[in-house]
Amino acid sequence: MIRTEALDRLPVRTAVPALERALDDRGVAVLCAPPGTGKTTLVPLVLAGLTGDGPVRRVVVAEPRRIAARAAARRMAWLLGERPGGRIGFTVRGERVVGPDTVVEVVTTGVLLQRLQRDQELAGVDVVIIDECHERHLDADTVAAFLLDVREAIRPDLRLVAASATTDAEGWARLLGDAPVVEAEGVSYPVEVVWAPPARPVKPPHGMRVDPALLTHVAATVRRALGEREGDVLCFLPGVGEIARVAGQLAGVDAEVLQVHGRAPAAVQDAVLAGSSGVRRVVLATSVAESSLTVPGVRVVVDSGLAREPRTDHARGLSALTTVRASQAAGRQRAGRAGREAAGAVYRCWDRAEDGRLARFPAPEIKVADLAAFALQAACWGDPEASSLALLDPPPAGAMAAAREVLGAIGAVDAAGRVTGRGVRMSRLGLHPRLARALLDGAAEVGARRAAEVVALLSEEPPREYGDDLAAALRTARRGQDGYAGRWKQEVRRLSAQVDGGGPGSGFGSGKTPDSGADSRGSRSDDAVVGLVAALAFPERVARARGEGAFLMVSGTGAELGDFSRLRSAPWLAVAVADRPAHAASARVRLAAVIDEGTALLAAGQLRVRGEEVRWADGDVVARSVDRVGAVELAVRPLKQPDPELVRGALLEGLEREGLRLLRWSRDSEQLRLRLAFLHRVVGAPWPDVSDGALLADPGAWLEPELSRARRRADLGRIDAGQALRRLLPWATGEAVRLDELAPERIEVPSGSRIRIEYGGEQPVLAVKLQELFGLAETPRVAGVPVLVHLLSPAGRPAAVTADLASFWQDGYKAVRAELRGRYPKHPWPEDPATVPATRYTSARLKRS
Repeated sequence: MIRTEALDRLPVRTAVPALERALDDRGVAVLCAPPGTGKTTLVPLVLAGLTGDGPVRRVVVAEPRRIAARAAARRMAWLLGERPGGRIGFTVRGERVVGPDTVVEVVTTGVLLQRLQRDQELAGVDVVIIDECHERHLDADTVAAFLLDVREAIRPDLRLVAASATTDAEGWARLLGDAPVVEAEGVSYPVEVVWAPPARPVKPPHGMRVDPALLTHVAATVRRALGEREGDVLCFLPGVGEIARVAGQLAGVDAEVLQVHGRAPAAVQDAVLAGSSGVRRVVLATSVAESSLTVPGVRVVVDSGLAREPRTDHARGLSALTTVRASQAAGRQRAGRAGREAAGAVYRCWDRAEDGRLARFPAPEIKVADLAAFALQAACWGDPEASSLALLDPPPAGAMAAAREVLGAIGAVDAAGRVTGRGVRMSRLGLHPRLARALLDGAAEVGARRAAEVVALLSEEPPREYGDDLAAALRTARRGQDGYAGRWKQEVRRLSAQVDGGGPGSGFGSGKTPDSGADSRGSRSDDAVVGLVAALAFPERVARARGEGAFLMVSGTGAELGDFSRLRSAPWLAVAVADRPAHAASARVRLAAVIDEGTALLAAGQLRVRGEEVRWADGDVVARSVDRVGAVELAVRPLKQPDPELVRGALLEGLEREGLRLLRWSRDSEQLRLRLAFLHRVVGAPWPDVSDGALLADPGAWLEPELSRARRRADLGRIDAGQALRRLLPWATGEAVRLDELAPERIEVPSGSRIRIEYGGEQPVLAVKLQELFGLAETPRVAGVPVLVHLLSPAGRPAAVTADLASFWQDGYKAVRAELRGRYPKHPWPEDPATVPATRYTSARLKRS
């Protein structure tokens, strides 16, 4: 029986007529409705014709998370007085609950992507609702782009709704062709903000690590909230590990402590969403509870201020979730959970001053995530560059290039970027392309079931308590009775059913079998199977030991194991999960398997290179013959007669890295370079640019033939830089002979001395004893530029600086004379220096001469 009273209480009902009109007129609409208003539950029922007298339509609702998809289906079924599988059904990876009468089907965005790739028309579907589109998950962005293609090309009758929990809908409206925006008012009660920062500073998050002191403070804040407020407490934490740690610290509180996250068992999820049974509750949740789910009974929110977002280090081949500060938008969503049913409060575990410095919105996943799966979906759709897809944000060019490189290496796309038959098969496995490659090629080597077991472990990282040894984690999962083991076994069954294993060696084209375990597929040890499949998934993370728990991955990134890891003595590892903490030189291995060299070479064979290598290393030319896999050197021997061109290139590399100081620079050479730089700046052509960049850009113009004759660092040190620089003078135009005229090395002053000019500054500098300039009225000039005269005392110490001698003799000289004549009485200090001859000598010597 339909629960009419519950449906009538949903605030979104007032916006439904406008939404229906928008869809009738335009076929697309953006629906903005705060969480808890019924946009996820009432709207699909109305559009499907299940709550009124409208025509029955088939509606598909796309949710970003499995837990939200299940919850939405159960809630809609409850509103109709039914159970899921009747008119309301759901499909998530590994679970499908639908029936012949299903009208509304809730799916994850990943499932809808797979369905679109198989059936672009979405035959039989009348309306698609993309829920929680404001969260900017990559799958949701991709689904929207594909659906817009479908509407434009083959299904103009397909109705499309982008449903958002925020009012930031302008971008989605533009994307959908200036679609109408329908807003629903939510019933929101006042929420008091309590700023509850830690008493002492805590370390900022980096990688997956969260300062334990912050988690202790969050637990204490939950206890405080329980004492100060009534109702259930919803506490937001970044991940499963943090939820478990805070739950442990809440032991003994007078409340039931529940944990909600994507890995939580369905029974626990159902219990949380069903509401309290009279016992006060503390619900520890990830960001899944921000907008996708409504948790009844909550009056208090405790916000840790942290979230998890994907990040990819393309240079090192590392992709992982990382802990970040939650955005202001996320903070508002979380706080709003306390005011759904009555007035509430939010305890924010950070300082009020910090709030304004937080990002306004979370980063769109397309900007920060590994794009290999997206690139494969785009290639299967027929747009390898994703250039014609209607996306709110275009994919970064660097990330797409890295993704296409990965797809090419595993045979998913051809040289032109077009999807191959193998790539199509990979795309339909519901896995990241790396894992799809490991499943297909691993099944050919070890059988479908055993390959599926390892890939299922890799697709959802095991709990920390399973340890860092992937083979040991496999054995734990097999005998485990926890929620993770249950999901793992379900995924193994799903993956096993999609592959048949093929013939030995059929996946790689090499026909080789690694020297690990027995020859037959069925009798290989678990360690050998796990290592091979993990190495196939992440060949650039194959790593060789460097000693004391340190390894070098073929990508060139160092990796380190924990102090108590049982993997520390392994000669080779297949690293499955690693992250690189901020400012750390090496990645931290979180999950890996032991392999031997044969397995390493089989999995990472495409990265193997044999050849001559001449490069600049450790301050000199290194020439050797190398057999390497990526950065891991297998065999090395010195080269006696390296290619001269390669040697020349290595020497140039040395000059670029260590600078022109590798050449021999005398004082005269350095002065020549400064004189030429001065002329280039003041006069310009034809005087050459002698900056580091210009000299290194065309070394052949001035360093030959000495550079081609050089073989090592010492040979560079014998090249006279000044002699080499003279090759750059404008000899062809005849201007070279004017070098000493335009930028003389020395100037003759009235005393007869020839004084060196320093050209290192903006103006040439002439440092000369004051008495040697007596009688000189005008400041000397160089290439038309007045020199900066540093006037020195008889002892050679600075007395005055001027660029205008005439003015100095008239005004400044009197003060200098008054200060120095008593200190240097043996030297002449005439009252009028313009009327006496210049001298280098004392007054007494002048009289004798």
